[in-house]
Amino acid sequence: PAADPGTLGPRCQAMPGSQAGTRVLSLRYPVSSMPEHRVFFRGMKFPRLAGLLCACLAAACAQASDLVLTHARVYPAPDTAPLEDATVLIHDGRIASLSPSHPTPALRVQHGAQVLDCTGMSVTAGLWNSHVHILPVELLHAQRKSAAQLTAALQEMLTRWGFTTVFDVASILANTNNIRARIAAGQIRGPRILTTGEPFFRPNGVPSYVKGYLEQNHITLPDDPSTAAAVERVRREVRGGADGIKIFAGSIEGGDVLPMPLERAQAIVAEAHQLGRPVFAHPSNLAGVELALDSGVDVLAHVTSDDQPWSAELVERMRTARMALVPTLSLFHVEATKAGDSAEQTQKIVDRAVARLRAYAAAGGEILFGTDVGYIYQFDTAEEYTLMARAGMSFPRILASLTTNPARRFGFAGHSGRVAQNMDADLTVLLGDPATELTALAHVRYTIRAGKIIFSALPAPGRP
Repeated sequence: PAADPGTLGPRCQAMPGSQAGTRVLSLRYPVSSMPEHRVFFRGMKFPRLAGLLCACLAAACAQASDLVLTHARVYPAPDTAPLEDATVLIHDGRIASLSPSHPTPALRVQHGAQVLDCTGMSVTAGLWNSHVHILPVELLHAQRKSAAQLTAALQEMLTRWGFTTVFDVASILANTNNIRARIAAGQIRGPRILTTGEPFFRPNGVPSYVKGYLEQNHITLPDDPSTAAAVERVRREVRGGADGIKIFAGSIEGGDVLPMPLERAQAIVAEAHQLGRPVFAHPSNLAGVELALDSGVDVLAHVTSDDQPWSAELVERMRTARMALVPTLSLFHVEATKAGDSAEQTQKIVDRAVARLRAYAAAGGEILFGTDVGYIYQFDTAEEYTLMARAGMSFPRILASLTTNPARRFGFAGHSGRVAQNMDADLTVLLGDPATELTALAHVRYTIRAGKIIFSALPAPGRP
């Protein structure tokens, strides 16, 4: 006999707030487990129609929240051996289990889940890019753009390269908040975006190389007339949703690098720390690195590539201060090429940048992966991985820079950065094995954020 909805047990529940005499059911598992597929609505029995309706609703709900990755090579963490032929079960945006692969049909029937056959593929925790800019034309003035336009722009720049979380280290806060809100509402497929909002400069210190672009796109960056005004703006940025603060320790004006006054830098950093926010610094040159250290900055947003090398003493000061470094090595190749430098000069500039990363990594400094994408338009990440390897970084250390290091640095380590039970279901599925071919990190099949596929590459012929 058909059961009353109130007695169906844990597979169904009455929703709070339903009207008297009306039972609204929340279906957690396929309705095939219910006795004879029968449900009562307002005291009336519709065995076939109600059963069919509930089955459709249940299947839709299950597939929206359950995802299964089978036959995958899984890297649970950078310092952990991979699991071969493993299954990752995702439920409600979390990793429910990580185990040896089970027969796919049983999973499909039991959970009503979407199953991805990852044979020959590798799964890592979702990748972080800790230096991006939500500044390309395709993302500016987001309120005028459709969800499809913004999804396409985020895909081209970020999600197709496996990024599930990014740190935007200079943009227009209101515009970035618009995009973040639409991602959170499910209107746009995109990564989790952390942001510093508008950056801080010395007075009249907006870098000359971005002024034309800002004018063309009708953007004005704040120019704080005093240190007190800068400190007050730190408070406004944080109230507006900024997750960090960015200073230009050295601002390029023509052929000169103009430093931010130390007193201003220290005041901005102190206020940001008081409000619980990390501070990034754009150094430009060795003096900028020194200023970042003297003011207590947390993250150096670039290495430098000038002809002043990093001494062992400087490297040790950075390490002792627990300063994280985002190398952005491919940036120097892009900028030298744009400037028309010879191949020989370009190589010299890149070699200097690589040497500085090598020195800090060898000293045990914390490295965060970042590319400066959104300022540069080289979206492909393969060159960055190759240059990091040239600096002596092994695959586990590069993977740490993409996962566990930023998760720990920015306060997400309790639920992000590893593939493990109860962690966020932020995953990157790669077409190859990055332990044997590092640039496989740039060949992404799926990007999964909170259990939802936000990017899917077209499969190669004969592949699932």
